[in-house]
Amino acid sequence: MVKILKNLLYQLNKGKHGNIMNEAFWSEPQLIIELREILRDKRYFIVIDDIWDYSVWETIRYALIENGNGSKIITTTRNAHVANQIGGVYSLIPLSLIHSRKLFHQRIYGDEDKSLPSHLAEVSDIILNKCGGIPLAIITIAGILASKKGMTHEYWSKVSRSMGTGLEDSPQIQKMRRILSLSYYDLPPHLKTCLLYLGLFPEDHDITREYLIWKWVGEAFVRKEHGKSLYEVGENYLDELISKGMVKPVEFDGCSKATTCRVHDMVLDLITSLSNDEHFLTAVGGQQLMPLPSKVRRLSLQTGNAEDVRLLSTVSFTHVRSVTVFDQALNLLPGISCFPVLRALDLSDCEQVDNHRFKGICKLFHLRYLCLRRTSVTEVPKQIGNLQFLQVLDISLTEVKVLPSTFVQLTQLVYLNVSAWTRLPDGFGKLECLQNFPGITVSYPSMLHDLGRLTELRNLKIIKFIQCGENYDEPFLECLSNLVSLEKLEVNYYLGGPDFGLSSSLSPGPQRVYSIDMLRSTFYAVPRWMSSLSCLSALEITIRTLAVQDFEVLGKIPSLTDLYVWVLEPTGERPERLAIDSRYPFRCLSVFRFWSYGMEVVFSRGAMPNLQTLDLDFQVRKTKDLGGNFYFGLENLPLLQRVPVKIDCYCTEPGEVEAAEAALQKGVDMNPNKPMLNILKYGEMG
Repeated sequence: MVKILKNLLYQLNKGKHGNIMNEAFWSEPQLIIELREILRDKRYFIVIDDIWDYSVWETIRYALIENGNGSKIITTTRNAHVANQIGGVYSLIPLSLIHSRKLFHQRIYGDEDKSLPSHLAEVSDIILNKCGGIPLAIITIAGILASKKGMTHEYWSKVSRSMGTGLEDSPQIQKMRRILSLSYYDLPPHLKTCLLYLGLFPEDHDITREYLIWKWVGEAFVRKEHGKSLYEVGENYLDELISKGMVKPVEFDGCSKATTCRVHDMVLDLITSLSNDEHFLTAVGGQQLMPLPSKVRRLSLQTGNAEDVRLLSTVSFTHVRSVTVFDQALNLLPGISCFPVLRALDLSDCEQVDNHRFKGICKLFHLRYLCLRRTSVTEVPKQIGNLQFLQVLDISLTEVKVLPSTFVQLTQLVYLNVSAWTRLPDGFGKLECLQNFPGITVSYPSMLHDLGRLTELRNLKIIKFIQCGENYDEPFLECLSNLVSLEKLEVNYYLGGPDFGLSSSLSPGPQRVYSIDMLRSTFYAVPRWMSSLSCLSALEITIRTLAVQDFEVLGKIPSLTDLYVWVLEPTGERPERLAIDSRYPFRCLSVFRFWSYGMEVVFSRGAMPNLQTLDLDFQVRKTKDLGGNFYFGLENLPLLQRVPVKIDCYCTEPGEVEAAEAALQKGVDMNPNKPMLNILKYGEMG
C-alpha cells in the first residue's frame, strides 16, 4: 500500500520543483496527508490500474480528497467482486471477430487493413476464435506468428493445435503466462487447487455447475464451513473463480447464476503448464506430445489414439488417486486392479461400462467419488456395501431398477443421484449424512418415514408419488417436519387432500427452506404452515380454488419475493374477482405470476407495495359472467416496472380481446411508474 501511495505522489509531483526525496521515509498516514494537501484545490483525473483487494481501494479513496471540483477517478480490476464494491462497474466486452482481426493484422503487418494470404485465412479465424476476443491473447499469438518462419500454413496449424495444451514455449507465450499467472498466484490455496483441476477437461469443453462442484467435493477440495452445505461452499468457490475472470460462464439460469462454464484456451494453457510443473494432473489425448511422468496422481483420459496407448505403457498407476475417462478414451483404461488407492472415478457417458465392470469397481475400497451416469449398467452389485468411504454417487440415466439391501451401508454418502425409476431399499433412512437428493419416486407411504430421517438433507426433489391419495398426507407432513436442514424443495404430482396443511406450523419444520416448487402438484388451498417459513423467498404452487384465506397465508410469508400461483377453477359456479389490498402485507414481494381461467385478481390501493413484475395469464371468455368489464388496478402498484401478459382468445366474442387490452393499457398509463406492458395473444377467436 505504501508503495502505491508513493508512486501516486511521485506522478503528481513529476516535473515540479521541490524536495520530495523524503517520500522514501514517509509512513502511510504521512503519505495520505501529503496527497490530500496536493489535491485540496485541484481538479484531477486519476486512473488506478489493477486493484486486487477492496481494502487497497479504501485507503486510496481516503487519500483522494473530494473537493467538489468535478474530479474523476477510474479504477481497473480483474475481480468482479472488488469492482462491485467500488461501484459504477463497466464490464469490458470481448472484441468482435472483425476488431480481433484488425488487431491481429496490426500486430503482424503493422497495418490493420492489410489482408492475410488466402492459404492462412481459414486457420487465422480458428486461432482468433480460440483467443475469444481477448487483446492480450491476440497480441501474444500474433507475435509468435509474425516471425519469419511463421508465414506457413503448417506452422500456423501447429500453433492453433497447441493453444490450450501448455506445450508452446515461445518467449511471447511465456510472457503472457506470467501476466495471467498474477491472477493465479493471487488465489487462496483451495481455489488454486480447484482451478488446476479444470485441466482434466478437453479444450472448449462445456462444464455444468453441479457436475463440477460434486467432483470437487469427491476429490476433497471443498472444505467444511459452519452453517453451509458442501455444495454451497463449492458454489462459492466457482463464483469466485468466475468473478476473478479465471472461468468463463456460458449459460445462465433465471437468477443469472452460471449453469455452464468453460475455461478460456489461454487460461487452459496456463493451467496445463502449472499442472505439469507441479505434477498435479496428467491429461492424455488432444495435442499431448510430451512423455508422461512416471508417477501420476490424477489422470484424465481424453482420446484413445494408438500413440496414447504407447504413452500409458510407461506409467505406473499405483499412486493414482483420481481417474476421469471421456467416452472415446475408455479403451485406454487399464484393469481396475491397477489402481489400489483410487479415490475418485468418473466414467460418465462411457456406454461400454457394464455390470461386470461395476462389480470390479466395488473392490476399490478407498473410493469417495463414483460417477456412472449414462452408462450401460443395469444392476448394482451387492458388493456396493464395500465402499464405506463413498461420499458422491451418480448412477442416473442408467437402467438400474432397484438398489440392493447392502446399499444402506453407504453411511458417508452426501450426494446421491439415481434415475426416476430406481427403487430405493427399505431402511435408506440410515444414510443420515445425505445432503442432496436430486430425485426420488415415493412408491408407498412408509418411504416418507425413511425420507424424514435424512435430517441433513438440503436439496430434495420428489419426482412423483405412486398411487397418491389422502393416506399420504399425514406421513408427508411428518416427513417435512423432520427435514430441519432443508433449503430447496420440489414436489411433483402430489394430490393433497382437503385437510392437507391445515396446521399453522410444522414442528420443528424446515425453517431454512428458501425455495418451494409445487407447481406440478395440486392442493385444495395454500397450506397454512407456509406462513411460518421465515426464509421462504420463492414459491410456486397450484391450487384448485383461490380464496381470501389463501392470500392471508401468502401475504404473511415474511421473506417472499417471488410468487407463482396457478388456479385451476373458480370458487363457485361463476368466475369471480378477488381484491388484493393492504390487509395482505406482502412486504418483500417483487415478482407475482398469476395464471387462471376462472379467477381474476384486482389490486387495490396499498396492495403489494414493492411489486416490480406482474405476470398475468387469463382467458377472456371467462369474463362474460363478470359483465364483460375489465379492471386490474395496475395504477395502485407504485413500483411496478414490467407487465408481461398472456391472453387466451379462445371462443371470444368481437371486441372482448380489444377491451381487455384497453383496460391493461389504461392501468399502465395511470401508473406513476409507467411500467412496460407486453401482451401476447394465443388461441383462436370465436
